[in-house]
Amino acid sequence: MSTAAPTPPVHVARAARPRAPARARTPAPELPVARVIVDVGLAHLDRLFDYLVPAEWHEKAVVGSRVRVRFAGRLVDGWVRERVEVSEHLGQLAYLAAAVSAEPVLTPHVAELAEAVAQHWAGSVSDVLRLAIPPRHARVEAAEVRPTPTTPTTPADAVVPVGEPEPGGGEDPWSAYDSGPALLVALTEGKAPRAVWTALPGQSWADQLAAAVAAAAVAGRGAIVVVPDARDLIVLDAAVTARLGPGRHVCLAADSGPAERYRRWLAVRRGAVNIVLGTRAAAFAPVSNLGLVAIWDDGDDLHVEQHAPYPHTRELLVLRSHLAGAAALIGGHAMTTEAAHLVATGWAKEVSPRRDELRARAPRVIGIGDESGGADPLARAARLPTVGWRAARDALAAGMPVLVQVPRAGYQPGLACGQCREPARCRHCAGPLGRGSGRPGQPGGVPSCRWCGVPAADWTCATCGSGTLRATAVGAIRTAEELGRAFPGVPIRTSSGERILSHVPGGAHVVVATPGAEPAADGGYGVVLLLDARSVLARADLRSGEEAVRRWLNAAALARSAPEGGRVVVTADPALAPVQALIRWDPSGYAVGELAERRSLRFPPTVRMATVTGAPAAIAELVG
Repeated sequence: MSTAAPTPPVHVARAARPRAPARARTPAPELPVARVIVDVGLAHLDRLFDYLVPAEWHEKAVVGSRVRVRFAGRLVDGWVRERVEVSEHLGQLAYLAAAVSAEPVLTPHVAELAEAVAQHWAGSVSDVLRLAIPPRHARVEAAEVRPTPTTPTTPADAVVPVGEPEPGGGEDPWSAYDSGPALLVALTEGKAPRAVWTALPGQSWADQLAAAVAAAAVAGRGAIVVVPDARDLIVLDAAVTARLGPGRHVCLAADSGPAERYRRWLAVRRGAVNIVLGTRAAAFAPVSNLGLVAIWDDGDDLHVEQHAPYPHTRELLVLRSHLAGAAALIGGHAMTTEAAHLVATGWAKEVSPRRDELRARAPRVIGIGDESGGADPLARAARLPTVGWRAARDALAAGMPVLVQVPRAGYQPGLACGQCREPARCRHCAGPLGRGSGRPGQPGGVPSCRWCGVPAADWTCATCGSGTLRATAVGAIRTAEELGRAFPGVPIRTSSGERILSHVPGGAHVVVATPGAEPAADGGYGVVLLLDARSVLARADLRSGEEAVRRWLNAAALARSAPEGGRVVVTADPALAPVQALIRWDPSGYAVGELAERRSLRFPPTVRMATVTGAPAAIAELVG
């Protein structure tokens, strides 16, 4: 074998020829520097990076605008946080690759909020800004947004004065609360009160929020109101429109479409409107002169963001209220322990209904301890104890609708072996089996896995070998089927899953709904039946009791008042604390008691806790 060195390739020899000098990258003294938030999402890169602004991008790369920069060899998005004349970086700086738009989408207040949120939830600022700033639509951005006139020129532009009757008659929606009128006066004067509000049953919570928004508008300040879902947003939109007139606010929600949502968001950013209603992403809306942030039903799981760093809307609005010096209103029919903690620490004041108003408006609540029915044939046949069946029968005879709340959707969402009672599991992925394809009049149905969806027509128990199945949980469809046999000739409606009713007429009919899908009825329900209460309370969760009270109160609030014959029947032991909170209609008392127990056990919200998920070696390294 020859040991001589190989002949160099031809192209290597040519590389020795002199070439034209490359463009100098030395920063010129007159070029400004843009400090950019780079959208990389890595925790160790969560800081500002300096880039030189070429002359061609000088007018476009303004503070708050979108830019493109080269980072680690690739082009990534970014936002200009600030412009400075001289960089503190001692090395060589790169140039901005492009200025995407001159629209300053990142306001200083939203940038400060994003930094506070990232620090509070141990996330990165770029992750927060992806939640706060919607994707760009060039055609929408190029269109001109004309501001709404601030001077009332037509009756539709006029704001209804707070404390006076609404158009068409009606009472002041806050007069039934101890500190309600004082809250509106403070908002009208431009102050920043902070309140935790438990709403009365039989009143429109949307009208009360609309009155608070109108009070902030009277003071010339903006407002943000966040609700759990689109159904609540429709109700709130109608109430605010009735108060302020059309064109005075915008609704931000995902179902409006990307282009329309960006158009509405730009209207807020450019100052055309300063009142925003929406779901959880609306909490970041760039409202100018913010005077009020409000959230309805803060215990709903929909207020928890599903993307990193997973902020909760209530905590986010509390943080924004502090940074902006704005009023905060946390409301719901129930009270969460976090809201009770805000009251206990003195950060907020409780606004609760007067007892005389509560007695006049709340329905009568009956607790039934024998949920299984025992020897009661009606309970076995129709899942209704005798008391509940009679209450529903009397309401239907009087021409009033009946609401039945069940905790699960579907037909038979839980199955077990009919012989040894072991939970039925899928042979492919070990997921739970259920019957979700059943329909009224078509009992049975092939069981299938609730995880992978594989049918299990020939299932056999791995423990005893039996092939029989029994239901461990009954869903809304099966409940409607059983109630149809219990009340022949009565229309039965279901509201759950993908088919949710927003409103039902009055009259003699039965509505079976899952929590959060209960429709309002004309005149209210004569009876509200809360079934399977034991399964709600038996959840392996710290918030099982709190969540049960919230679900029950939200459904019970749709019933008529006790003087009008409204009744609520809950199939749970009346001695239990959550049931007592429902019977006495005392959500704040239950929340205070729950807070005291958590304080003694050092559980949230009295202490801060964090969850770290990962490989054991990585967790040990982090802890170390």
